[in-house]
Amino acid sequence: MGYSSFEDLDVWKRSCRLTVRLYELLRGCRDYGLKDQMTRAAVSVPSNIAEGYERNSVKESIHFFHISKGSAAELRTQIYIAGRIGILPDNEVQQLAQEIKEISSMLQGLIRSYKKKYP
Repeated sequence: MGYSSFEDLDVWKRSCRLTVRLYELLRGCRDYGLKDQMTRAAVSVPSNIAEGYERNSVKESIHFFHISKGSAAELRTQIYIAGRIGILPDNEVQQLAQEIKEISSMLQGLIRSYKKKYP
């Protein structure tokens, strides 16, 4: 695919940055249930990109990219909920939601490119 490792993928880099940002924002959060769900979903996005990239079959790679995309949707939902209940400020909700939408779109592009290049 033109990359030597998953660390070269922009989608992986962006999802790692988003995960770190989320951890920073939730540092003082006392709603441990939602915080745990959000951090697990956030960590799942770059982790499954990495795992998919390192798999030896296209089918397996695509499977993990789909899991990552699902985790992105889960996280976006949780971001909206956290905003509505006052855990995250509105400006952060908007920025985080936009970033996770773009990451999801990038994942869809990665999936399409794998399917096209390796039918």
